[in-house]
Amino acid sequence: MYYQSLFHRPADRPVRACLVGAGEFGASYLFQAQAMPHMVVPAVCTRTVQRAVDAYVGAGIPVDDVRICDTAEAARAAYDAGLNVVVDSFEKIADLPLEVLVESSGAPETSAAAAELAISRKMHVVMVSKETDSVIGAILGKKARDNGVVYTTGDGDQPSMLIGLVSWGRALGLTIVGAGKSSEYDFVYDPASRAIVCEGQKQVIPTPEMEANWRFGDRSAAEVVAARAAMVPSLTMRSVPDLCEMTVVANATGLVPDRPTFHAPVARMAEMPDLFCPKADGGLFDAPGRLDIFNCLRRTDEISMAGGEFIIVECRDTASWKVLEAKGHPISRNGKYAAIYIPQHLLGVETGTSVLAAATMGHATGGDDVRPICDLQGRAARNLKKGHLLEMGGHHHTIDGVDAFIGKACPVGAGSPLPFYLFSHLSLIRDVPAGRTIQWEDVEIPAASVLLRLRREQDKAFGLA
Repeated sequence: MYYQSLFHRPADRPVRACLVGAGEFGASYLFQAQAMPHMVVPAVCTRTVQRAVDAYVGAGIPVDDVRICDTAEAARAAYDAGLNVVVDSFEKIADLPLEVLVESSGAPETSAAAAELAISRKMHVVMVSKETDSVIGAILGKKARDNGVVYTTGDGDQPSMLIGLVSWGRALGLTIVGAGKSSEYDFVYDPASRAIVCEGQKQVIPTPEMEANWRFGDRSAAEVVAARAAMVPSLTMRSVPDLCEMTVVANATGLVPDRPTFHAPVARMAEMPDLFCPKADGGLFDAPGRLDIFNCLRRTDEISMAGGEFIIVECRDTASWKVLEAKGHPISRNGKYAAIYIPQHLLGVETGTSVLAAATMGHATGGDDVRPICDLQGRAARNLKKGHLLEMGGHHHTIDGVDAFIGKACPVGAGSPLPFYLFSHLSLIRDVPAGRTIQWEDVEIPAASVLLRLRREQDKAFGLA
């Protein structure tokens, strides 16, 4: 794609976007937007308004050009005066002449309400809050189509990038047997100290047996990755965001996890095609067409997967893939499969492509046929008592006392498991023993919940109810 012509807009009519949520992701998007020739972001909404002001100033906007507004009327006046508007609720800017909402609050109820309101106002929505997307992405996509606008995940974040890579492979006619992404942080092996450093988990672990398990050799892939996992039992192999993001990918691509919490091996980049293929060919999968993640194992002098994405394809044209293997493309030991990957995870720096694609082309970079195939669900990690607060928090938006896994999408209601982020911040109304899935009867969801109402609409619209 030649992006400069693809996303061209007249200089006097740039795409006018707004941002909800000015955290790490939102701030990086706002900063990059200042350099983009066809886009402006004249309004930001966040609960802590000073955070939005700081994000604007950090992006090079003079503080005198930023105005905190308490009402919709004040926001309109500031907007008309050419100022950058900051508000604490999306309703105060929903009627401004904006084309795209970039939702990155990470708060399911907040983002659900903002997305629905934006769509009703004929505004495209770029949904960065995967927590919301995992619960109601399909119905928001349908509502957008019915209103003649776009609902999509955002480039720069792993779900959209992987969905795009899968669609690219399918457009080329490649047979995809596996797809996935690397975890957020690498497992970096130092041969001198014979130890693994994981910066994300702040651990240094002696691994004297790594040299013997650095390469597969003539052993099975499963045997070697099992030996590696045994060396680092204290390291977390998968996180709630990994599971949440891949739920979004499953619903957009139809690819599903091989296991509810993935295989998540500790693996080197060159090993991807040997691992993420069917067991019949020496891989980990029970069947082709599966999703997984891996923890990138590398030496200190090797490049990183950088939180990137991959697909594993069949090498049907043997002659061509022999040439490509000689150029350094990872090929499985049996020569049947190849890995094609994007070693990047650019956060909001890249999200502008999704904004421009929506506004200039009516195109969803995260796919336009999202369907409820999988749900992110949760089970009690320990015995939980009635009254326990299922509080969501931390960098990874975990829920206290609950482990996440990916299950089959099912309607909310009696006897059914609840989507993970539908019970966040609620208290249990009965005891839940360790190992049991959190169900409808375990919590009382407020009647005013936008997330619940939209999920029920989704269940009905897609035949789950």
